[in-house]
Amino acid sequence: MEALFYVVPTLMIALAVFALVRLVGRAQEVRSAWNSGLTAEARCLRTYTTTSGGGETSVSTTLHHVYEFTTREGRAVRFEESNGPGTTVEGDIVTVHYAAERPERATAHAPARGRLAAESGCVLAFLGVFIAGCVAFMVAAHLMFSAVDGLLP
Repeated sequence: MEALFYVVPTLMIALAVFALVRLVGRAQEVRSAWNSGLTAEARCLRTYTTTSGGGETSVSTTLHHVYEFTTREGRAVRFEESNGPGTTVEGDIVTVHYAAERPERATAHAPARGRLAAESGCVLAFLGVFIAGCVAFMVAAHLMFSAVDGLLP
């Protein structure tokens, strides 16, 4: 039973660290695409939404776009991006930013370095506090179980 107070927070920490790695990785990809200076005209091939939640929780809807463009080298690239503008529909032409070494990690979001840093920073801070809370819970559980063990004969 005591192990449950260590295993569950450890799994929660692992999930938070996974989210941190994904967030930092995607932020670096987007920043790299913006900094490369390479752009192309892309066609929106498809839009769709995904939903999560429901029942007793609020419903969250995410808009996804699938784009296709041709690099300067003539390579056709197709990529998907979430949280794009709702005004972009199938058939629209948009400007995408991409890095030459990884064009499949392109972005159709306009450069907004300050916004990217602020969003990433806020999520990093939240996840950091979450991880610290999990560690504090594990320490408190350890101290409680140590105190109880010291009282038992």
